[in-house]
Amino acid sequence: MTLGELAAALSAQRYRTTPGLVAEVLREAILRNVLTGGQQLRQDEIAAHLGVSRIPVREALRQLEAEGLVTFFPHRGAVVSELSHQEVQEIYEIRIPLEATALRLALPRLTQQDLERAEAILEAIDRETEVAKWSGLNREFHTILYTPADRPRLLALINTLRTNVERYQRIYISLMQHKVNSQREHRQILEACRRRDVGTAVQALESHLGQAAQELVAYLRDGRDRRLRTEAKPAPR
Repeated sequence: MTLGELAAALSAQRYRTTPGLVAEVLREAILRNVLTGGQQLRQDEIAAHLGVSRIPVREALRQLEAEGLVTFFPHRGAVVSELSHQEVQEIYEIRIPLEATALRLALPRLTQQDLERAEAILEAIDRETEVAKWSGLNREFHTILYTPADRPRLLALINTLRTNVERYQRIYISLMQHKVNSQREHRQILEACRRRDVGTAVQALESHLGQAAQELVAYLRDGRDRRLRTEAKPAPR
């Protein structure tokens, strides 16, 4: 999928500003691995693909820099950020206590409607076969459970950290068929929320995120090790 195709797909949604639309197109391109880690992002080319001027592109890239998806280098400009397995490990070490806090604060305020919406999202995930859509539904499930905490800064930080690792998670999910285990863990969290059992719900969430972190870090580390072994092989004569 090209940037133009992504823009067409997203243009039906309402964006207040052109930079907002450009940022969403580039963000989704990075998450879908259309734009890969280390790839240079040339503002002129992006502007031409999307039919906009350079100004909203520059603003969008700065927004993505704040989210950790883009890095600016002297003399190179903007490139798609890359994360090592150590950095992904650190992100999860930060995410887990933050998300546990959000759920602990939110659970007493969860309504029956919230619980029904969360269950409907899990049923949609069961039916979904496209990784990008599944990933979005997964984010929505957790957001429903955290939003009643009424801590906008906390939720914004969680969202940024989640975005940082989502592209790697999508690749991992598509390769490793992680869906069955993830859904079982989701329903354990939701069932504890229905019982208003804060301790069990938080413990289930921490286990869910911890398992995901362990498997994703191992996947990234093993992939790097394989690349290093391949690069170390002598060239054929």
